[in-house]
Amino acid sequence: MEYLTSFLTESWHVFRQAAPFLLFGFFIAGLLKALVPVDLLVRHFGGRGFASVLKGALLGAPLPLCSCGVLPAAMGLRRQGAGAGATTAFMIATPETGVDSLAVTYAMIDPLMTVLRPLAAVVTAVTAGLAANLLPERYIPALKPVGQTTSGCVSGCCSGGCASPATPTSTAPEALAPLSTRLRHGLDHAFGEMLADVGLWLVVGVLAAGAIAAFVPPTFFQGLPGGEFTSMLAMLVVGVPMYVCASSSTPIAASMLLKGLSPGAALVFLLTGPATNVTTITVMARTFGMALTSVYVASIVVCSLAFGFLANRIYAALGFDIHAVLSTVTEALPGWVEVASSLLLLVLIARAVLHSRHEHAALPCEAAQR
Repeated sequence: MEYLTSFLTESWHVFRQAAPFLLFGFFIAGLLKALVPVDLLVRHFGGRGFASVLKGALLGAPLPLCSCGVLPAAMGLRRQGAGAGATTAFMIATPETGVDSLAVTYAMIDPLMTVLRPLAAVVTAVTAGLAANLLPERYIPALKPVGQTTSGCVSGCCSGGCASPATPTSTAPEALAPLSTRLRHGLDHAFGEMLADVGLWLVVGVLAAGAIAAFVPPTFFQGLPGGEFTSMLAMLVVGVPMYVCASSSTPIAASMLLKGLSPGAALVFLLTGPATNVTTITVMARTFGMALTSVYVASIVVCSLAFGFLANRIYAALGFDIHAVLSTVTEALPGWVEVASSLLLLVLIARAVLHSRHEHAALPCEAAQR
């Protein structure tokens, strides 16, 4: 009973800290959905040049989609003529970072990691996109163009199933709608489909963080043989096959940092965990081909390790002890705000997941986009 109490207490503490910033992040995501036309993304993703790759990374970075949820959107973009490099960059930058995960990173870790995380995500995405553009076209399967909105889901990947639709070919009616209507639809999307997509995984991430905080010894990661390289490899082995969204990976990383994990190793986990998992890699190989999938995974692995080493050097050069900062963190917001936000977020997650499952029970969808 003592262990259970400690676990639940730590989990509730983590959730309280994250909830207000998660709500804020999803609110901003709703605004982006309402104000940024999808056609804008499609127009700028064509071609094989550096500009299209950079646009793919920058425009995907603020969107809070998981590595599975971004697949249907990327397929839709590719069907509408987006280049392989821009599509690859979009697929990496989108799950690795987002407005929701950045808000939680600032609240639970520190401002420096809040800057390093999106910077590493964009550089990784651009690197992978440029590498993808070097592949001969014969190694990249052409996806059949579609004239209507295409949706797809990745079975066993996201809690919302088909919560993330592919990009439609035309958004003219939506773009012409009044601002109030677009705002309502955008917020409905953020606190509906998006939250259904990652809601349960947020809870899983919080519970994992609570377990680490309650049961892992305070100096556990400091005692690993091999130093920083071993810890980074360990985070790589855990992060690549594991499914965890950008928001839920943050409390896990914060808990491991408190147990002595280096900031570089934590950054490796924050980059690989959200961007890759076994299901995503499998579906990518079948849809985009082994060559593009290999570039995708290799770029993430290499860039994550490089930024991990760089992060450790930056923290050391600045004399910034992340463990000391985390151990002395106090409540960023009044207690009543954290509790109210936590209860509201729990209600919204339950509502979104139940609504999504009801819809998919009534209208089954394909297990994977072909």
